[in-house]
Amino acid sequence: MTSNWSQELYIKAARFAAQAHDGQLYPGTGLPYLIHLSFVSMEVLGVLSVESGHDGDLAVQCALLHDSIEDTDVTYADLVSTFGVKVADGVQALSKNPDLEKSQQLTDSLQRIRSQPKEIWIVKLADRISNLQPPPPHWTPAKVIRYRDEAIDIHTALKDASPFLSLRLSKKIANYLD
Repeated sequence: MTSNWSQELYIKAARFAAQAHDGQLYPGTGLPYLIHLSFVSMEVLGVLSVESGHDGDLAVQCALLHDSIEDTDVTYADLVSTFGVKVADGVQALSKNPDLEKSQQLTDSLQRIRSQPKEIWIVKLADRISNLQPPPPHWTPAKVIRYRDEAIDIHTALKDASPFLSLRLSKKIANYLD
């Protein structure tokens, strides 16, 4: 299968993300936050290597930029001017709305993601796969179960975007509490 994503656009998004997240660490480690973004983009590249019909450039750029609005000073307008409306819309949909109660944020985000192209769904699936690492030791058992249940909600809402990632997320969920 031929590549349907541009290495140049990947590099542009990776550089932008590295600058935006400069100084941030991947929670629970001393590693730069960029490691999380690379894990998410690796999952997306995995999908693009086995499934056809996806806009690889949109998926890869949004994978690398998915936390930029939520976790940095980057704005929607910054993304529009640098990457275009389609990428900015995808990243906006992937960002939690801080004006909502925490209990409503996931439902709201999933609704916004579902109104986007399937590539944005793929990024959210890839993000949760990446995040289903062993939970931090300070999390209570109830928080671990809530996080797993959120993953189930994400899977239920977005599984139709990618059979490959749907299966990967299902396996991660099944093994999360082990």
